[in-house]
Amino acid sequence: MFPAQRRCVANAVCLQAHITKYLTATSTTHYNNALYGSQQNRNLTRKSSSIGQQKKSLDFELNTADSPADVPNIQFAHARMGPFFQEEPRLRNQFSQDAFLRGFLKRHVCSKHLHEMNGRLQELGERVTTDIYELSLRMESEPPRLEQFSAWGSRVDKLITSTAWQNMKAESRADPDHRRPILALKLLTSKHVTRLYQMTQFYLFEPSGGLYGCPLAMTNGAARTVELLQGTQPWLYDQTFPHLTSRDPDQFWTSGQWMTERRGGSDVASGTETVAVEQTDGTYKLFGYKWFSSATDADMTLTLARVVDKNGSTGTSGLSLFYLDVKSQTSKIQIMKLKNKLGTRQLPTAELLIDGATAYKISDEGRGVSAMSQMLTLTRIHTAVHAAGAMRRIVNLARDYAGRRKAFGRRLLQHPLHVHTLAGLEVEARAAAIFVFEVSRLLGRQETQAPSEELEVEADVLRLAVPLLKLYVSKQSVSVVSEGLECFGGQGYIEDTDLPRLLRDTQVTPIWEGTTNILSLDVLRAIRKSASKPAVHATKQSESDTSSLPPILHNFRRDVLARVSPGKETRSLEVAGVKVETALAEVLAHWSRLDQTQQDMSARETAFSLARIYMGALLVEHAAHSSATETDVYTAQRCAQNFVA
Repeated sequence: MFPAQRRCVANAVCLQAHITKYLTATSTTHYNNALYGSQQNRNLTRKSSSIGQQKKSLDFELNTADSPADVPNIQFAHARMGPFFQEEPRLRNQFSQDAFLRGFLKRHVCSKHLHEMNGRLQELGERVTTDIYELSLRMESEPPRLEQFSAWGSRVDKLITSTAWQNMKAESRADPDHRRPILALKLLTSKHVTRLYQMTQFYLFEPSGGLYGCPLAMTNGAARTVELLQGTQPWLYDQTFPHLTSRDPDQFWTSGQWMTERRGGSDVASGTETVAVEQTDGTYKLFGYKWFSSATDADMTLTLARVVDKNGSTGTSGLSLFYLDVKSQTSKIQIMKLKNKLGTRQLPTAELLIDGATAYKISDEGRGVSAMSQMLTLTRIHTAVHAAGAMRRIVNLARDYAGRRKAFGRRLLQHPLHVHTLAGLEVEARAAAIFVFEVSRLLGRQETQAPSEELEVEADVLRLAVPLLKLYVSKQSVSVVSEGLECFGGQGYIEDTDLPRLLRDTQVTPIWEGTTNILSLDVLRAIRKSASKPAVHATKQSESDTSSLPPILHNFRRDVLARVSPGKETRSLEVAGVKVETALAEVLAHWSRLDQTQQDMSARETAFSLARIYMGALLVEHAAHSSATETDVYTAQRCAQNFVA
C-alpha cells in the first residue's frame, strides 16, 4: 500500500471512529426517549406496558380459541404472521435534533433575538413532525384534480384541491397569538437576520410541507418585487403587499410566477409568446399560453408579456412585467390540463390559456426580466432550501433507523461501513445547510444594511453564490436522498413508508428555477459582466496574485481566504484550510488560461469546483469558532478531504 493510501485509510478510520461515537451517543439518548419517553412519562410507559401484556394475552387466547385440537400452536398458522415486526424510524423535533443549525444561529444572532428565534423554531420543529406532517400525507394521497366541464356541458375549469392543501394555507398563516406563520418577514426587530430566520423556518418546514413551500416561495419573491417597486408603483404596494405578508389566513394571498411557455423555460427572452394589448384606461389585455404554471390556485400572479404597439407589432423592446389579479377573472384564464409529474404531486401545476385577462404593467417597457430579478433570486434560494431540507430529513431518519434495525447480529450503527456511509451523508447535509444559511444571511444584509465597501464585496460574492448554491445543493440532494433510501433496504422503495416521496419531490430541484447547465452559464455570465467593474479595496498581495482575474472572482477569492484564515491558525484545521486555499488557487489559475470557448465548455465543472470550495471555506470558518464542537471540526476536515482536495 502506498503511503498516500495508508494516510487516506487512517483518516477514514479516525473519522469513522468519531462519527460512530457521535451516532452511538445521540442514538442512545434519543433511543431511550423514543422508546420510553422522558423521565416524567416513564410511569405512564410502565402502565402502558402492563396493558400491553394484557392485550398480548388476550390476542393469544383469540388466536388459539378456534384452533383444532390436532394442530399445534405454532407461528404462521392461519392468520398469525409471526412475532417480529421491524420498528420504523421516528422523527423527533427537527430543530432540537439539529445541533448544526443551532450552532450556526448562535454564531450569527445576538442573544436577545436568539432566544426569541430558538423558541419559535423549537415550536415549528415539533409541528413538522406532527400536524404539519399529517397534512402533507393527506395532500400526497389526495392530489389536485381538474373538472373542466359541468354535468350539463358548460366549461367550468374547476380546480379541486384537498382540504389538507387548503388547510396548509391557514397553517402557514396561523394566528400569531397561537402559532407562528412560516412566511415570516417582519417578526424580528433585528432586520438583517430576518432572511436567515425565514429560511431556517422553510428549511424545517419543506420536508413536511407537502410542496406548499412552492407557492410560499413565489409569494415571498412577489412580496420583495412589489416592495422594490413601491417608489414607482405605490398603488401596487398598497393593494398587494399587506395581503402577501398578512398573518391572517383570510387576508393572506399567494402569488404565482407565470413565465414558462411552450417554446422553453429559461430562455424567456425568445420563448415568450404572450402579448399585452393596451386599453384606453391604461390597463392591458393579456393573450397567451403558459405551459407550466405552479400554484395554479394563486390569488394573484406576476407574469411576462410583450406589449403590442398600435400596428399590432411587438417590436423589439423585449418583455415587460405585469400584475394580474387571478381570483377576480377566472373566466379569462382557462385551465387546459393539469401536469402529470414524477413528483410534487400535491402541487397543482397546469397549462393555462390567458384569453383577454386584465393586467397592469408594473415595469418599464422591455425591462420585465430585470424588474423581477429579486424574485428569481429568492425562488432559487428557496429551491436550494427545499433540497437541503430533504437531505437533512433523510439523514435524520437513516440515523434513527440505524439504532433500530438489526442485521447480521448487530444494529446498523454497530457496522463500521454503515456508519462510515452515514458520516458521508452527514457531511453532505451539513455542507448544503451552511451554504443555504450563509447565502440567506448575506441576502438579509444586502436588503437592510447601508451601502459600504464590505457590502459591495459581499454583493459580488452573493451574485456568484446564489446560482452556485442552487445548482450544487439541488444536484447533490438527489444523490444524497437516493443513498439515504438505501439505508432502509427494500423499505426505502415502498411508497407506504413515505420515503420514496422525498426522492421524487427532490428530483425537481435541479430543474426548477434553472437547470444545472443554465445556472453554470449564469455564473459565467456574471464573471464576464464584471470585467468592466474595478475590484473593491484590493491589497497589494492580492493585486499581484490575481491581477488577471475579473473583479467578481477577485472578491470571491478575498472572501474565501478571509474565511479559512482563522482555521489555518488552528492545528486541527490547518490542513483543511490549506486544502481549500490551494484548490481555489488551482481553479482560478486554470480558468484564467482558458479561452472563451473552453470557458463555456467547462462552465459546469468550474461552477461545481467553486461551490465545493465555498462550502469548504464555510465549514472551516464554522469549525474555527470558539463555540464549535468536535463534530464541527471533523466535518470540516472530511469536507476538505473529500470535496475539495
